[in-house]
Amino acid sequence: MKKWMILFLALCLVLWGCSAPVEAQTRTIFAMDTVMELTVYADNEKLLSEAVSRIRELESKLSVTMDGSEIHTVNSAGTAPLSGDTADLLTRALALCASTGGTLDISIYPVVSAWGFTTGEYRIPEKAELETLLGRVNYSAIVLEEGVVSVPEGMQIDLGSVAKGYTGDIISTLLKENGVTSALLNLGGNVQAVGNKPDGMPWRVAVQHPTEDGYLGVLSISDEAAITSGGYERYFTGDDGQTYWHIIDPATGAPVDSGLISVTIVGDSGLICDGLSTALFVMGLEKAAQYWRNAAEEFEAILVTDDGTIYITEGLQGKFTLSENCEDAVLAVITR
Repeated sequence: MKKWMILFLALCLVLWGCSAPVEAQTRTIFAMDTVMELTVYADNEKLLSEAVSRIRELESKLSVTMDGSEIHTVNSAGTAPLSGDTADLLTRALALCASTGGTLDISIYPVVSAWGFTTGEYRIPEKAELETLLGRVNYSAIVLEEGVVSVPEGMQIDLGSVAKGYTGDIISTLLKENGVTSALLNLGGNVQAVGNKPDGMPWRVAVQHPTEDGYLGVLSISDEAAITSGGYERYFTGDDGQTYWHIIDPATGAPVDSGLISVTIVGDSGLICDGLSTALFVMGLEKAAQYWRNAAEEFEAILVTDDGTIYITEGLQGKFTLSENCEDAVLAVITR
């Protein structure tokens, strides 16, 4: 699942300095079920093509729906050998599942499918159906040994909650290794910055407002990822008039009802930001704040509650500015 409208028009809302920008090389592609735009400040078309090829390669391995992908194979056969990329991502994703106490669970795919979020054929599953499917949700039952993954019968893995973040990490590393010091990667709304803008100032990207048109505020980031999860991304209204969104609580099998409506994670690792944006959304405000205080991972967060209050962790003070439309909103700082 996740996030192509996560950061609202991120590239269009980059705020340039007064000096003339270095000429950019830009490539737009459709991959991983979303539109991606790579903006690289270097005269190196070959490198940009290499980056696109790398994204395609990762998609061919990590896609849950693409026939012949490593994840599709394990979901069909119950076991499969993995390439280095997939084994690396799976290992790190399982560690993140464990550190979040299962609020991120990469085996949730059958439940998400039951609600129709993978096909667009939305429905409200019966309680008995959800109970059966939840019996197959348990990331700790996934076994990865010597590059071969195995899952219990009926279990399916989906790395969509971390795949674009991981891809951002891979591409930003590729660019840096080839001398690029300024680039902005918009991988379906997952924004990953390489260095600063060409004028040396931080990149400024907008965070979409979760309930209104426009944006919540602007983040300043340097050599970091900024990734948001929100219920507004994909949802449907049932015959009962209730809104059901695509972020599913692994404990209940139902759309999350945690009191949060948007979570943005900022940090050095796109993979960590991607996974934690979902995990903290499931946790709710108090548990998310406590996780941030205790976490081994270095990251900052913006948490928006259903009453409109905006909470930021203390590391974002001076780096996050409310938009003009949100200047009257309550902004609170979470401290350690």
